[in-house]
Amino acid sequence: MTGHVPGLLLVDDDATFREVLTRALTRRGYQVSSAANVAAALLLAEHSPPEYAVVDLKMPGESGLQLVARLKQLNEHTRIVMLTGYASIATAIEAIKLGATHYLAKPADVDEIVSALQRGAGDANMALSSRPPSVERMEWEHIQRVLSENHNNISATARALNMHRRTLQRKLGKRPVRQ
Repeated sequence: MTGHVPGLLLVDDDATFREVLTRALTRRGYQVSSAANVAAALLLAEHSPPEYAVVDLKMPGESGLQLVARLKQLNEHTRIVMLTGYASIATAIEAIKLGATHYLAKPADVDEIVSALQRGAGDANMALSSRPPSVERMEWEHIQRVLSENHNNISATARALNMHRRTLQRKLGKRPVRQ
C-alpha cells in the first residue's frame, strides 16, 4: 500500500521558475500541477482542489490575491503560500486575510516554501528587528497600503496621495528597497 501523495498547485507566470520548483517539490513528495495564471489555475483547482498551493502575487491578468480567495472557497483547508518579488506589509496582510497561510518574498528557496507550507501557525518567538525601516522603504509601504485601499486603482491612489499618476507609476515600477 502506498502512502498519500499530497496535491500541490503551483501558480507563477515565470516558466523557468515554475519548472524548477515543480521538479524540486515533486522530489519532496508532492503531486504538483502548475499554471501560469489565475484562470488556468482555477480550471485545475475546480477539477481537483489542492491540499497545498504556492501562488505568485503579481501575474498578468488577475493577481494571486484573487486566486487565494477562490482556493479558500473551494477548500477551506488548502494551505497557501503567497510568493512575491514585491513584498509589502499591505499585500501580506491582504493575502493572510484572504486565507494564505504564509507570505514569502522572492527569491524564496524550496526549503523555505516547504517549511512555510508545513507550519500551521506563526512563531511568537520570531526575532524582532531593532533597525527601523528606511524612509524609502516606509514610503514604498505607504504607497502599497494606499494602493490596496484603492483596490489597485492607480488613478485613485495617485489622487489619494496627491501625486502625479506618472510619478506613482514610476515608483510602483521600482523594486522595493530592502529594509
